[in-house]
Amino acid sequence: MRIIFIGPPGAGKGTQCKQLVDHLSVPHLSTGDMLREIRSERSSLGRLVASYIDMGRLAPDFLVVRIVEEFLRREQCNSGCMFDGFPRTLLQAQLLGEQLASRDDRISMVLNLDVDEDALVQRLLKRAEIEKRADDNAETIQQRLRVYHRQTSPLLDFYAQRGLVERIDGCQHPTAVFDQILDRVRARMG
Repeated sequence: MRIIFIGPPGAGKGTQCKQLVDHLSVPHLSTGDMLREIRSERSSLGRLVASYIDMGRLAPDFLVVRIVEEFLRREQCNSGCMFDGFPRTLLQAQLLGEQLASRDDRISMVLNLDVDEDALVQRLLKRAEIEKRADDNAETIQQRLRVYHRQTSPLLDFYAQRGLVERIDGCQHPTAVFDQILDRVRARMG
């Protein structure tokens, strides 16, 4: 199975993705982790990635998709994977779909972790306080939510038109959220 997690910052994607990866025994493809791994290599691709990261810029869609493609070619991804933080834009989703289709493969489902925005802000502020994260203040949280709504939430319509989206109530206790996710995954696996 190839599963995409979509949800705003603070929805619990990382927590739930890690549990599902452990449960299904498939690789967790986090774009942040992939970019850092490629950056550490002494290849032309690694130098290109470093040029963006070192300047504090987001890697462009074509580069992110190229890196994901490299990871998807690895043997451990043959039986499936979990996408975390990818795709972030419609272009990335379209390119991923084309890439998978060229190998007679496809996305199995999209898990949409749906959480009320006020609850998200409170979660992120609490996390900032507990973890002493300077990047989670009220201003940056609002900016991250605006970016999510502008760039990533349109993916829900894109994938819903393909019948792939499963809405998960992310406001529940994490155990209840995971139980709901497992029910949806089992239903899709048949």
